[in-house]
Amino acid sequence: MQSVKVEITPPKRGQPDQRVEFPHSEGEVSVLDVQNMTVVRSGRVIIRDIDLKINKGEFVGLVGPNGSGKSTLLLAILGVLKSKTGTVSIYGHPPMSRKLNGKIGWVSQAASNLPRDIRITVRELVQLGTRNASNMFFWTNSKQKELVDKAIKMVGLENVENTDIARLSGGQRQRAVIARALASDAEFILLDEPLVGIDRESRNSLLKLLDLLCHDEGKTILMVSHDLTAIRQTAHRMIFLEEAIRFDGNTNDFPDLNTLAKLRGIEPVHSSGDSNEHNHSKEEE
Repeated sequence: MQSVKVEITPPKRGQPDQRVEFPHSEGEVSVLDVQNMTVVRSGRVIIRDIDLKINKGEFVGLVGPNGSGKSTLLLAILGVLKSKTGTVSIYGHPPMSRKLNGKIGWVSQAASNLPRDIRITVRELVQLGTRNASNMFFWTNSKQKELVDKAIKMVGLENVENTDIARLSGGQRQRAVIARALASDAEFILLDEPLVGIDRESRNSLLKLLDLLCHDEGKTILMVSHDLTAIRQTAHRMIFLEEAIRFDGNTNDFPDLNTLAKLRGIEPVHSSGDSNEHNHSKEEE
């Protein structure tokens, strides 16, 4: 029986990317505008020539193989990493502008992995989110309580709001961290691999929550995930990143594996071999 062996060759510099652009309608509100961004770390180009716009109310899934620059892109958008070239604008301001306080919710990979010996309840964790809000100094205690109550209710953790974070499941901790971002009244939420380490039921529940935040609350979401199947069920738009953006378009138009392989510079080589060769043919998510 023939098996398919896949040889991966990095995209050649200088070659135009086979990129599908996501269409934007005139008059849409631009939440994020990235132009000509290149990030270099330790002398190596991690991401290059990034042009990206995200409009209000979009749910965008950012996918790509390990080491493709997904987390780097998020950190550069947030202003944590400095880009070698290019600009980033969020609601028309630089990412570190004080005018953005409370507008951006950031859920990192490590956010839900709090040390077991930390004694903090769900409510206390969520309440920390109000400290990031732009108008926190003008809020009364009742206003803060209202925002915390709303955030906890939105993520469905009312029954465990006074429970220590350490006693929650992985999925519940992720919800609590998202609630902390919501408590600042954040409008633009960025998540880095929020589906890692949680079971299927928790994953589906979390995706449903994010979908509701986008559709019912008008939040704008940019989520990194290696779970291609899961993110395609929810995101309106998909971006495939591997150093540069290889695809940016409607989720329904996201390419099949063969087309994706071409975008990545992967050439299938048919040869006879054992099952180990076959295992190498699997696409990285």
